[in-house]
Amino acid sequence: MSSSFRAPLVRPSNGIDFVALSKFVWRQKKLLLLVTLGCGLIAACYAFLVTPTYKVSAALRPAAINDLDALNRSEVYQLPPVDALLKVGAALESYDTRLAFFRANQKLFEPFVRPGQTLEQSFEAFNRDSIHLILPDTDKKDSLSAYVKLEMTYPKGIDGVAILNGFVDYAVRVERKQISADLDVIVKNRINELKGRFDSARSNYEVEKEAKIASLRENDALKRAQLQDELRALRSQLKALRNDRIAQLNEAIGIAKSLGIQKPTTPSSLGESRNAGANSVMRTEVNNQQVPLFFMGVEALNAELVALKQRKSDDFTDPRVAQIAKELQLLASNREVEVLNARENEDIFLAGVQPLRAEMARLSSLNIDMAGLKLVTVDQQALEPLVAASPNRLLVVLLGLLGGAVLALCIALLRSAIVASRDIIKERSPGSQVSRLNARGHIGELPDQQHSIQPIQK
Repeated sequence: MSSSFRAPLVRPSNGIDFVALSKFVWRQKKLLLLVTLGCGLIAACYAFLVTPTYKVSAALRPAAINDLDALNRSEVYQLPPVDALLKVGAALESYDTRLAFFRANQKLFEPFVRPGQTLEQSFEAFNRDSIHLILPDTDKKDSLSAYVKLEMTYPKGIDGVAILNGFVDYAVRVERKQISADLDVIVKNRINELKGRFDSARSNYEVEKEAKIASLRENDALKRAQLQDELRALRSQLKALRNDRIAQLNEAIGIAKSLGIQKPTTPSSLGESRNAGANSVMRTEVNNQQVPLFFMGVEALNAELVALKQRKSDDFTDPRVAQIAKELQLLASNREVEVLNARENEDIFLAGVQPLRAEMARLSSLNIDMAGLKLVTVDQQALEPLVAASPNRLLVVLLGLLGGAVLALCIALLRSAIVASRDIIKERSPGSQVSRLNARGHIGELPDQQHSIQPIQK
């Protein structure tokens, strides 16, 4: 008897049997439940055991115009509200300001200090991770106004509200002190500038005063020299005139002696004396010529000559000499120079310094209450948070359950794939098919396979 046997054909499936897969996964529902609950329990332990982290924030807005009116009306330091907000924001962001506040309040920051780290290293971690400054987006046109927001995240056990509010107050005080120092410096510089201009005006006045005194004295000296020259020339002239008069008198005396004129006479009288025999006649003489000097007679001429020779000074003969003496006496002392030298408070005579004096007085009496200067408006103070910012326990537990469910499903699918691969390998093995036929005693259908039986021919 002869026989023939055809091995079963194995054809791989072209798709996934989702029904069979679902049944396989459902048979592992206990594994799914255990893995999901385990992951949820792990997430719950994390959510309730990890240290909660809280977040607080404070918002600042520009101060009102009247809060800065006293400073701006001083005309020394101009500070619009927006600029004041930016200054405070710069102080809040300043590394030095934060470090100074950290050093000044070490008790508040004790939980941030780590063993083996310096104070600056601990502050660096706090400054990098815990506190952040938020500024408005200038590109957005719908922003109602400028603001500065400061946020801080901190773990449980730290007084974050006190730290944030204290830091805001500290930054405002620091900036207020800085503005006060700047104002003092500006006022002092302005006063020094005004004093310099005032001193310059005083120096100019003193120079002008000395120049005026020198000019007055120079004019007096020049006039005095001119008068003295005039006086000497006038006296020389008077002496020459006296000598000329003496010469004229001597000449006239000689003529009078030759004519026998002893007494003063006139030409008509002289003619009548020589014609004594004639009848007495009264004549009227009109003569516009000067009568010669010798008609004065010898006696009169000698008397004048003796007087002229005995004269010691001719000053009285010309009134100009007395006038010159008067002017020289007036020039002996210049009253204007004496008045200029006698001035005690010369500042009142300075020209053009009244505005400087008024400005100096205003700046010296400038009194701005810097302690009450309100630079910004605290729109929102840091308040004690009601719930922790992280972790969100409910969300963590839900995510843990969801992750556990996904992990359990992946495990189930992986087991299904492993089992299916193992079955396929066994079914494709020829020895496995023969042993399976022998065990059954007849040829039957194999799962998921097609087969054919041919009759045995003898």
